[in-house]
Amino acid sequence: MPFFQYKAVTPAGEVKEGVLEASSDAVAIARVRDMGFIPIRAQEAGTAKTPEGERRPLFERKGVSTNDITILTRELATLLKAGLPLDRSVEIMISLASTPRVAEILKAIRNDVRGGTALSRALDNQKGIFSRFYVNMIRAGEAGGSLPQVLLRLAEYMERAKALRDNISASLTYPAFLAVISLVAVVVLLTAVVPRFKPIFASAGKAVPFAAQAVLWAGDVLRNFGPLILIGIAGLLWLSMRRLQDPHVRYRVDRWMVTGRFVGPVFSKVEMARFSRTLGTLLGNGVALVSALNVVRDTMTNAWLAEAVAEVGRELKEGRGLGRPMMETGRFPPLAVHMILVGEETGRLDEMLMQVAETYDREVEIAIRKALALLQPVMIVVMALIVGFIIIAILSAMLSVYDIPI
Repeated sequence: MPFFQYKAVTPAGEVKEGVLEASSDAVAIARVRDMGFIPIRAQEAGTAKTPEGERRPLFERKGVSTNDITILTRELATLLKAGLPLDRSVEIMISLASTPRVAEILKAIRNDVRGGTALSRALDNQKGIFSRFYVNMIRAGEAGGSLPQVLLRLAEYMERAKALRDNISASLTYPAFLAVISLVAVVVLLTAVVPRFKPIFASAGKAVPFAAQAVLWAGDVLRNFGPLILIGIAGLLWLSMRRLQDPHVRYRVDRWMVTGRFVGPVFSKVEMARFSRTLGTLLGNGVALVSALNVVRDTMTNAWLAEAVAEVGRELKEGRGLGRPMMETGRFPPLAVHMILVGEETGRLDEMLMQVAETYDREVEIAIRKALALLQPVMIVVMALIVGFIIIAILSAMLSVYDIPI
């Protein structure tokens, strides 16, 4: 069985470290609990930091990642749930910080908390680190006296979002690798292999078929202007990014992404799942619907849908509810809107919103899997056609030059 290095806290608030043998990290955590400690972290000994000499990456990160915040959230929830005071919990987390930057942020939060500042205000003081959604969730937990439970829900929310991103990234790895290999193969053929046939065709003194001329021309262009082509592509990408910073251009792009014939259904479901999960999480933790909708609007990445959410918010203030204004905008999936209407009628809006999020998360995952399953053979066929065209063009030219009947 592997060995696990654990970090835990005693009931008195003292940090303990040690190594134990267990079949999995869950078993290791259970054994730490049996010892009377509050488990914070359990890692396999080969990947964890050792007391004698801490392993550090070659290049240390200077920023704070979403994963760092997720870990902090779950650890703080664990410590508070165990009954430790807030300032002592943050003090313990400083010693567990994964990077100096995280430790620096935690020290600032601890100093604010010890000075009498609420945790939500202390987090908000760290500009650009914690989102408005995150801070409002903490504020709702403080108001309702359920901060540990809110932190746990936040951690689960962030872990679920990370799992979806990781799943998409993992699914795109092989197609991306295949695309790069295909591009490299075509470039090598055109720049290193095809030019070797040019002197043969020139010495023969006969007309070369059009297909072979096109292939030879493409090879010459890549060899002579390859760096300029790369610079041009980089310039177009930079210009596109600059154009996307224009609110009017971004609005049109966001609208196309949701309403487009091929990509629209998937992106619409992704945005609806994010909208529903965020709003449902806020409502489930006691945030008023109007305030929660304002937070959701500010956290949305799609400007076209954010405009619709703003319209719904104005209608909501006039007492028209949530579902009817959403349906009137025509920008949200009908199934989701009908489920929200049912949630309003039954008084279980937060639960129904979470159900909408889970439904669309599953549909998005299935759609992405189908698209990627189709993408791989399509890429292979396209690659085969391009390489086949190059080979056939050169071969037909060779046969034509030497008067060999095809």
